[in-house]
Amino acid sequence: MAGNSQRRGRRLTSKAGAPKGTGGKNKDSLAGRGRTLPADERPWHKGYSGTEKLPQRTAWKQDKERRAAAEEGRAPKIGQPGSKDTTWGRGGGRGVPVGRGASGGRGGKPTGRSGPRVTPGRKSNPSKDTPELLVGRNPVLEALRANVPATALYTAQGIDMDDRVNEIIRTAADRGIANLEISRAELDRMTGGVLHQGVGLQVPPFAYQPFEDMVAAALEQQAPLLVALDGVTDPRNLGAVIRSAAAFGAQGVFVPERRAAGITATAWRTSAGAAARVPVAQVTNLTRSLKACRDAGFMVVGLDADGDTDLYNLEAAVGPLVVVVGSEGRGLSRLVGETCDLTVSIPMISEVESLNASVAAAVALAEVARRRSVEL
Repeated sequence: MAGNSQRRGRRLTSKAGAPKGTGGKNKDSLAGRGRTLPADERPWHKGYSGTEKLPQRTAWKQDKERRAAAEEGRAPKIGQPGSKDTTWGRGGGRGVPVGRGASGGRGGKPTGRSGPRVTPGRKSNPSKDTPELLVGRNPVLEALRANVPATALYTAQGIDMDDRVNEIIRTAADRGIANLEISRAELDRMTGGVLHQGVGLQVPPFAYQPFEDMVAAALEQQAPLLVALDGVTDPRNLGAVIRSAAAFGAQGVFVPERRAAGITATAWRTSAGAAARVPVAQVTNLTRSLKACRDAGFMVVGLDADGDTDLYNLEAAVGPLVVVVGSEGRGLSRLVGETCDLTVSIPMISEVESLNASVAAAVALAEVARRRSVEL
């Protein structure tokens, strides 16, 4: 007989067996992320026209565009908030987007979501142009006294009206800054739980002083004094150093642009408003900036636990001086340490290894101020 089709014991089923499936468990992974939302449906776009509460950042963008358009004599390119329903369906078909089921999901399935929609799978990266919220009665009052640009003042309902709060509200009104009274819980949410003492001031991003202008202005003083921070990453330390610089007569503080703290709301609050009075500059290369200070006639002194000179024997304190403070952990970097004319240690009688960066800066600046008061 030709072939083996009739042989005894032949296989009647496939050797590979039946294919195994997932039971539909992975079908959602093939559905995609959905359509990209147009600009007027994106809560963080200046063209947002949704019916949900307008985010602060979006309101600030739209206000910025209005001002720019007014200066250029054109129509502003912004949305019309409240003109387009952008809510998810919430039962009964309220706010159903076009092309979806009555519950707002694909194929009529309920989504279980509410509030403004965002583009699926996309995140919003905060811009450097995002306004900051200063909190605390002293920082807010100092910022208003120094005429720091501000867009809104937030006060908590039922706030204790002391002299500072009265002056804050009065000064804001005189400058035409809107005073928005909100609940304490809402202010807690806006500040991320930071102690705000019932007041918050929305300000544009901090305006850094040009480094060359800061150096030139310092040299016009009788006793030029600048402070440089080498890799200080904690904004609270930065704010504390700025506060000490203001207390002991420094004419400016400069920090690197990269791998270092900048002036944020936290630094503002820690400085107790001193950031409004002391110029702060950001520099691209700290080593090069220190060399420029040396060329301008400054003595560059770095604080180091193993310094060559005792702080109490620092004869150069009476001349033009730059005090360099190292980072919280490793202290001065190698290149910055080599650039310094002198490294100075703070005498300590206990076995404490080192001081906090902001504390060390305060001690050094206090000693410099003391020597200058005696000898100048």
